[in-house]
Amino acid sequence: MIFKPYPLSTSRLEPWELEIDKKNCRKIGPCGLGKKALYLNSFFIDRRYYIPISAVQRVFKRVAMSRGGYTGKGVFASMPYLVVVYDNGQQKQCNFKHEEQVDAFLEKLAKEQPQIKLVSAAAEERLAKRQAEKEEAERRRPPLTPHSQQVVKELQQAIDYLEQKPELSSALSRAAQRRRAYERSSPSYRWVAMAITALGFAGIVYGLWSLLMGKGGFSVYFALFGLAAVFTFAGFSVLPTARNNRGSILKQEKTSMDDMEQYLSSLQNFPVPVRYAHPIVLRRMQRAVLDGRANSAEEALEVVKQDLKALNADVQVEQEEYDEVVAIKPMFLNAQYQ
Repeated sequence: MIFKPYPLSTSRLEPWELEIDKKNCRKIGPCGLGKKALYLNSFFIDRRYYIPISAVQRVFKRVAMSRGGYTGKGVFASMPYLVVVYDNGQQKQCNFKHEEQVDAFLEKLAKEQPQIKLVSAAAEERLAKRQAEKEEAERRRPPLTPHSQQVVKELQQAIDYLEQKPELSSALSRAAQRRRAYERSSPSYRWVAMAITALGFAGIVYGLWSLLMGKGGFSVYFALFGLAAVFTFAGFSVLPTARNNRGSILKQEKTSMDDMEQYLSSLQNFPVPVRYAHPIVLRRMQRAVLDGRANSAEEALEVVKQDLKALNADVQVEQEEYDEVVAIKPMFLNAQYQ
């Protein structure tokens, strides 16, 4: 190992165990999941620390989110974190670039270490309270008419069909998020990013040249500034690249819709347009019918649209609701709720 992971917990692995486990760990984003330990990043170095599995109490996702996505005037700009609780309540928070990597880490951890809780203590209490409220609400629901029962059944069949190929709905959601983020970001940000990145490269060249020429002084600071600028803006995906440009983003969106349309072509009267073909949309439609707010799939879709429109920057939601909104609202915003 070039960089031996630093232990955060009072529990330690034997050096030989650590070397083997780190080498074979599953790398997901900047972190890693081994058989014996979790490997966590520092701000600059991936998998810089480790915590033995035996010391881990909870692992969960935390998301800091911008206001713009809810208002419709901005984007769902979010900063995802993986939080690990260990040694009687100590926490290590790891920043990720992509939220789906945090989700993938938690999904893999749930399969390999099912004894580890994947929610915070506060969230666990809220979930128990919500479950009790949900059960009470279900008892108070009005009885469904035969027609409404048929609508719920057809929506469930559509959900089951989509979940046979979940990657298609996920691709549709990711493409909508990328398009929303790109179109709502100011072009001036990209020009500023390009300018600072260019200065960064210049700083690197000048700093290295000064060091080689033996000039010393501030040369090392120029090089460090250049490296920081280049890595920072490369990481933020602000710079236009072969993948991060309007043409590529629209092509990705069209491909995801074409793939979904082809998958749905064998069905008749699918309850939503292809652009909204996501299990979360259908489940929210189901809830609208079960709660007596809609009597048909068409009415249920309108209820979902109104609910999403009502979410603004002043509305606080639970993590489960947040995950649903982030997954589907960009799809509706891009289509202007048509």
